[in-house]
Amino acid sequence: MTSTVASEIDEPAPPRERRQRVQAAETCLAVLKALATLGGRASLTAIAGAVEESPAKVHRYLASLMAEGLVEQDRGGTQYALAAEAMRVGLAAMRQSDPIRLAEPALLHLREALQVTSFVAVMGNLGPTIVRFEEPGLPVTVNVRVGSVMSLLWSATGRAFFAFMDDDARVDALLARELAEAPAARRALLDGADPLGTLRREIRAAGCASVRDVNLPGISAVAAPLHDYTGHVVGVLCALGASGGFDPDPQGAVARALRAEAARVSASLGHLPG
Repeated sequence: MTSTVASEIDEPAPPRERRQRVQAAETCLAVLKALATLGGRASLTAIAGAVEESPAKVHRYLASLMAEGLVEQDRGGTQYALAAEAMRVGLAAMRQSDPIRLAEPALLHLREALQVTSFVAVMGNLGPTIVRFEEPGLPVTVNVRVGSVMSLLWSATGRAFFAFMDDDARVDALLARELAEAPAARRALLDGADPLGTLRREIRAAGCASVRDVNLPGISAVAAPLHDYTGHVVGVLCALGASGGFDPDPQGAVARALRAEAARVSASLGHLPG
């Protein structure tokens, strides 16, 4: 390497050139993300519209991404798609996507911002099982901890699972058993003609499940699902508190905050709503 070339390499780029490089990198990433948002395959016109740049400019960035194996073009030349290198990056990210770990900041935020007990549960062999649990400075006395299995039908956590998850014979069997074993007073809380179907539709419409004094006397709770990149429910985020000072209304402040945190965790897991 000549001294001239070495000095050129060692010398930092002028500020304007550095800004241009950063802007170019940002635009390139925007093009790649737009392609992903459009379903992984789209036309040049659609991608350009998504990033609000001219097709000619976007084409140059797509050419660079194709050279790096991140994007490919179909034989007809009308569509661009994510290629093998993009898939490899995505798979590496998915391997790091642990819903329990990603939900921890949400638990802390709910605890600190709303002064509520919060936890995340996953579906275990016996039903919804608490795996992380956070309490505020003045905790509510509840008989649930890490490892506790929640009712699938009578807890907000369980209801969020059964309302949003895919059909599962094991879950259906648990629901049927809980419904059959419930006392008449509890069954009266549900629709007489179609108890499970009506409850599922109501929860899905609200985007969360809520209960007041149903599973635990004097305790109210709200729960929302965590979705992975396939749309499957991989966990449930729940907040609970004493009924006297906790509003479980699906349109209330607690429910809105919980849904927002659940959406953020789901986004971190690669979920695209809709």
